[in-house]
Amino acid sequence: MKILVTGTAGFIGNAVALRLLGEGHTVVGWDNFNDYYTVRLKRNRHARFASYRRFRGIEDDLCNAARLRRLCLKEGFDAVCHLAAQAGVRYSIDNPFAYQHSNLEGFLSVLEACRRARVPRLVYASSSSVYGANTRLPFSEKDRVDHQISLYGATKRANELMAHTYTQLFGMQTIGLRFFTVYGPWGRPDMALWLFTRDLLAGKPIKVFNNGRMRRDFTYIDDIVQGVTRALMAPRLGAYELFNLGNSRTENLMDMIRLLAATLGVEPRMDLLPLQPGDVTATFADIALARRKLGFRPVTPIRVGIPRFVQWYRDYHKLEE
Repeated sequence: MKILVTGTAGFIGNAVALRLLGEGHTVVGWDNFNDYYTVRLKRNRHARFASYRRFRGIEDDLCNAARLRRLCLKEGFDAVCHLAAQAGVRYSIDNPFAYQHSNLEGFLSVLEACRRARVPRLVYASSSSVYGANTRLPFSEKDRVDHQISLYGATKRANELMAHTYTQLFGMQTIGLRFFTVYGPWGRPDMALWLFTRDLLAGKPIKVFNNGRMRRDFTYIDDIVQGVTRALMAPRLGAYELFNLGNSRTENLMDMIRLLAATLGVEPRMDLLPLQPGDVTATFADIALARRKLGFRPVTPIRVGIPRFVQWYRDYHKLEE
């Protein structure tokens, strides 16, 4: 297959593109290399494509709708995998227009390009954040998602509604994937696991919100990649689908911190802080639908995934020194 992957300098997009290339597919990658976090990490991720002749990278903003449309018309993609977005719940509080630009305008550009080029399947990243104030666990795709508590979550829910509209109006096939707390090697430095690791190794106290009374469905990157590639390839999917992709178990944040500290060989020091605006106290994915329709089977518990991340983190920063 020939597949356009957006966000190939990002955590998930990079890993998905590498898996597709390893399976023999041709990948065109699109990324704007923005400075939300260190661009050097993004360049280093992209350098992993150097040995693949079936990869071509484009550096541009997705809101360059005309160029994106021309690309899709010219290349005749078998699928588009849209993983580029402005991420981060807390960042959205102070930088709302970054989300309007990337997550709304950018997604509209993708939809229009897929429509005009008649791309057979669009797979795109949504988020567990769409569940907002929902407190019924585990989160099911059948749950109501109209009580958003962060602008980030609102933009992701808007993406789902926009995709539904294009499916209804133009007969496009759109597959939305609600990711749950993705972690692992080459991850994002704005996320808790990276921040905790950095500060614990530096002997600094880590910031633990809601006094540690948080639960998260931590999902290892390889399991997420499995789900994304299955969504790209699975036969007999409906015209409009939404799937939870999570580990399908919810972990106590304090247990995660203890495991991380033990792996690092340090004693954790913590600043216990109140719940932050936009945060939820618990996430937990019901993945029955993804199991049935995609054959999705996450296999990596945090006792395996966190040591893998720590080993990568140590190795990466040795190379960076």
